[in-house]
Amino acid sequence: MRFPFRILSLLSALGLALAFPAMGAGGHPASAPTTTSTTEANITRVTAGFLEESQFAHHPLDSELAGKFLDRYLDDLDGSRSLFLQSDVKEFVTYRATLAQVTHDIGDTSAAHAIFARYLERLGQRVAYFTDLLGTVKFDFSGHDVYDFDREHAQRPRDLKAAQELWRQQLRAEYLQEKLTDKRPEQIVRTLMRRKAQQLATMKALHDDEVLEIYLNALAHVYDPHSDYLGHEGMETLTIAMKLSLVGIGASLQSEDGYCKIRELLPGGPALRSGLLKAGDRILAVAQASGEPVDITNMPLTRAVELIRGPKGTTVKLTMLPMGAVEGSPPKTISLVRDEIKLEDQEAKARILDLPTGQGGTLRLGVIDLPSFYADLGGRKGGESRSATADVLALLTKLKAEHVRGIVLDLRGNGGGALEEAISLTGLFIRQGPVVQTRGLAGNIEVGADKDPAVAYDGPLILLTSRFSASASEILVGALQDYGRAVVVGDSSTFGKGTVQHLLPLSFVMDKAGLKYAYDPGALKLTISKFYRPDGASTQLRGVASDIVLPSPSDLSDVNESALKNPLPWDAVPAAPHEQLNRVRPYLSTLRERSLERVRTEKEFAYLTEDVARLKRSVAEKSVSLNEAERRQELAQSKARQAARKQEEQAHPTPQPTTYEITLKNASSPALPPAMAPKKSAAAPPGVTSSSTPDDIDPAATGRSADRDILLHETVKILADYADLLGGKSKPTQLVGPRASASAL
Repeated sequence: MRFPFRILSLLSALGLALAFPAMGAGGHPASAPTTTSTTEANITRVTAGFLEESQFAHHPLDSELAGKFLDRYLDDLDGSRSLFLQSDVKEFVTYRATLAQVTHDIGDTSAAHAIFARYLERLGQRVAYFTDLLGTVKFDFSGHDVYDFDREHAQRPRDLKAAQELWRQQLRAEYLQEKLTDKRPEQIVRTLMRRKAQQLATMKALHDDEVLEIYLNALAHVYDPHSDYLGHEGMETLTIAMKLSLVGIGASLQSEDGYCKIRELLPGGPALRSGLLKAGDRILAVAQASGEPVDITNMPLTRAVELIRGPKGTTVKLTMLPMGAVEGSPPKTISLVRDEIKLEDQEAKARILDLPTGQGGTLRLGVIDLPSFYADLGGRKGGESRSATADVLALLTKLKAEHVRGIVLDLRGNGGGALEEAISLTGLFIRQGPVVQTRGLAGNIEVGADKDPAVAYDGPLILLTSRFSASASEILVGALQDYGRAVVVGDSSTFGKGTVQHLLPLSFVMDKAGLKYAYDPGALKLTISKFYRPDGASTQLRGVASDIVLPSPSDLSDVNESALKNPLPWDAVPAAPHEQLNRVRPYLSTLRERSLERVRTEKEFAYLTEDVARLKRSVAEKSVSLNEAERRQELAQSKARQAARKQEEQAHPTPQPTTYEITLKNASSPALPPAMAPKKSAAAPPGVTSSSTPDDIDPAATGRSADRDILLHETVKILADYADLLGGKSKPTQLVGPRASASAL
């Protein structure tokens, strides 16, 4: 996507090109070397200026925003609000009055480094206090006190004594967490001492440009959660990731509240194949093969990525907290073998299912799994490129040739991709018309439309979504829902990311402005536009609501755009004229009733509903018990529950439909491949070492049992009902004009 304004005009508007009239082409006298401090100042000015002028919110860096900027920087360093004292914060207040002006005018970053120095001082005090406690105190866990880990809105400690009380409870929680894994006391002490020393050493080793990255990221995130400053280290990591994107564990990571959190799993990667990791899990520590774990809590993401990344065939051990687990819960340790992520594992694939009808016949249905809206994915013979639309078209052609009565398009975990692919792929299911509306920085609205009147598939269609369906996925789902073309099934809504970002290398900007730099100044990722559905509603914040909601462990309140800090608001634009196919509404109440009855009566859904309720209670918890007996009882109950369910699954296996796997390699074959053999719940998946235990993960907690996918299985049943109700009849269309109200959605 082109950057939507003229770079030189903006630079002139910011005064950057005129700010150094007495200097040479590089922004400094020709004889003067470019210093680190000057580079920092130039980067800061450019970053602040672009965020002010070109960010979608168009908000000036005034005293109000500067105050939020300072608060965000403090929280990014000390998310638990247990290090900085109230006296520290009072001292930092002096920066508030001038922060906006000095940041914008001269790029002053003295506040960043002064505050970071105080952070290191307090961190050192905490490590010293922890070391003293571990060497002199024997903790008791027979009482009934709790550790309050959620301190997002808590007051900071009044003084050092109050801080030490918080630190003591934090250390007790960590000690008990280790004790529940049956480690000996001396092992626990050694582990915790090493962990705290490593954290202090890591933070002390940060370079000035890494501190600047934390600081300017705090500024960017005040504007919106998807705008970022990628500093020198961040750009290096991005470059390496692009070159080595097909080797690793196959996980995209993000930093959130001091944790290294899994944002998404790459199809075909060891992480996804293992079944032991999922989006939302938090990685606490990383170890190389038989090496000692390194605590990565509060570690800059670039440093954490360096530890996780590695050559093909090497082993990495991850200590992690599953999504929904409260802080203080016993962590899980898994081992993954870094591997090549094959291109065919990232592309669309399909399955044909022959379901018994009860009258001796079968109902043939199709499922297409689309991991992302990829474009120009190379790797085929002869250098032929591939795209999501072309691949899905090939699969649709095969499914139609095999006379499927309906299709599920599985978009769970599809975090987006190319906008053009979302538009063209939507066009496979409609004649033609608007798919997405995009509003830019100047308020202009562009309509992305399918202009091809051909329809690749006109039969019953269900879109299976989750909270992890985002961006381009939401464009397709929203459009097909607005057209009345497909039934949307899954979580209560999709993620709700309805914004577009552009990556702007700052070297280009600074060269144009005549500003020299001593090192790579990095890049800005700026939010520049918003998406809207054909009916006019934004997908921002609200996402796309499902027509039929299924119980799901991913349908949590903190897994969506609205849970992020400073998201852009929901709004609407006038609707774009489009067809209303009316393929869904006449049948929706019947489909809901039949699905609800199955959810109420089937044993697997009883398990899943129970686990989802337990998971939501866990997420809502803001504290954890420090009573050892209570915690061990909870662990024993959890293990007994999993064992009982596993025993019942083995005693009463659920019959599986005859299934044929359709790939792009066999889609052109006139015959079907051999039927897939039923899966067994036995060995660990490829890429998972023997030290990883599948029993560590409750299968029902993911919505997927060892031998089948509960949510997909129910979606296929809904599709069977839908195909039966439609009976192959086409429905009349009607035009929806620009007066349609988006607020009525």
